[in-house]
Amino acid sequence: MKNCVLVSFCILISFCSASCSSDDSLSKADYYNLSNLPLDTGGTHSSHILAEANAPYGYYAYQPAGYDDDKDSMYPLLIFLHGSGEKGNSAKHPEYLERILVNGPPKMIENGSWSPKYPMLVISPQCHDDGWQADKIKRFVEFIIEKYKVNERRIYMTGISMGGFGCFSYVGTYGDESHVTALVPICGGGNTAQVVKFKNIPVWAFHGESDATVAPSKSKNMIAAINSINPAEKAKITLYPDVAHDSWTYTYEGTGMGKENADYDVFSSDIFTWMLEHEKKE
Repeated sequence: MKNCVLVSFCILISFCSASCSSDDSLSKADYYNLSNLPLDTGGTHSSHILAEANAPYGYYAYQPAGYDDDKDSMYPLLIFLHGSGEKGNSAKHPEYLERILVNGPPKMIENGSWSPKYPMLVISPQCHDDGWQADKIKRFVEFIIEKYKVNERRIYMTGISMGGFGCFSYVGTYGDESHVTALVPICGGGNTAQVVKFKNIPVWAFHGESDATVAPSKSKNMIAAINSINPAEKAKITLYPDVAHDSWTYTYEGTGMGKENADYDVFSSDIFTWMLEHEKKE
C-alpha cells in the first residue's frame, strides 16, 4: 500500500512539474511576442533632467500608449544618440533638454510621424560632455533596463554624427556586453581595430556621399572592416549621392528609399522594421 501511495505521489509531482514547465514556456513565449503588445495610438514623451533622472544623462522617454496599463509585457527599446549641436547640461539649464527634439526619432514623436510596426520605448539621452563616452552609455543603458519594462532581447541603438561615432564606440568597446541587438549609425565612424566586437551585432550604416563634416570613408571603412571578420550577419552600408551631412532625415523618415547609390546596400526597408527583425537568442 505504501508503495502504491509513493508511486501515485511521484506521478502527481511529475505531472505538476511538466504542467508548470509547459505554462512557463507559454508564458515566456507571450512575454517576448511583439504581437501581444497594445496598439500604440500615441504615447507620452516626457523629459527627465539630469539632476532629476539620477542617471548619467538627462533624457527624453517615449512610452507607447497602453504602456502603463500593460503590466506584463516587455517592450523593445530604441536608444537615440544625438549629434554635437544638441549637447547640454539640463541640471544647470533644464530648457537645454529640448534640444534633443530637433532630429531623429524624438522629432518624429513630437511631430506625430512616429509609427513603427510594433510599439517601442524610445529613450533619447543628452550628452553634456565633449562627446559620447562608452562607459557612461553602458551605465545609462543599464539604468534604463532597470527603470523601464525593457525586452532585453530587443535593444536597438542609432545615432547621428557625434551620435554615430558614439554608436560605433559603444559597441566597439563592449560588444556582446553592450546589450545592443542591432545598430544603425548615421554619418559617423569608428575605430577599425575594435571590429571584432561587432561579430554578433548586425550593423546598418548610412552616409551622404557629399558630407564635408564627416567623410563618408569613416562609415565605409568601418563596414568593410566589420565584414572582413565574417560577422554572423553581413554589415550593410547605404550611401546617398549628392547628400551632405544631414543623411539622417532621409534615413529616419524613409525618404531616401530609391535615392541611394546602387553600388551599395539598397534602402528597401525602413530601419525600424529592420531593427525589429533582429532578436537576441538565449
